[in-house]
Amino acid sequence: MAGVNKVILVGNLGADPEIKVIPNGVKVARLRLATSESYTNKEGERITNTEWHSVNVWRGLADVAEKYLKKGDKVYVEGKLRTRSYEKDGDTRYVTEIEGDNMTMLGSRNEGGGSSQPSAPSKPSAKPTADLSPDSSDDESFDDLPF
Repeated sequence: MAGVNKVILVGNLGADPEIKVIPNGVKVARLRLATSESYTNKEGERITNTEWHSVNVWRGLADVAEKYLKKGDKVYVEGKLRTRSYEKDGDTRYVTEIEGDNMTMLGSRNEGGGSSQPSAPSKPSAKPTADLSPDSSDDESFDDLPF
């Protein structure tokens, strides 16, 4: 049986999207997404844990992120975990990121979740596609991305 690599996050942006255009002309947006969970401990104190995630969205989703997203906005992201390595000062370092392939803007933190902003296309792709539903399985478009 094949494995499943799927991540679903709903959180708030901790910063405006960082936009880059890589040498082959493809646009990428890095999102810093905070997810929080709260619980009450044995002493009755309310505890909130926040996790920070790096999310990369490409092409059309990067355009939407650049145009519409800002710090504090609530976003729904689906994607996959990717781990890459790089050298710094002679040491090999590893980074785990989410490669987002579906994104929906849920509104800013102050709007209470509703938004009149358009949602992003479900699958960014260099080629046009008729099926933009979240169930479409056009994962080959990510095989040529540099990591």
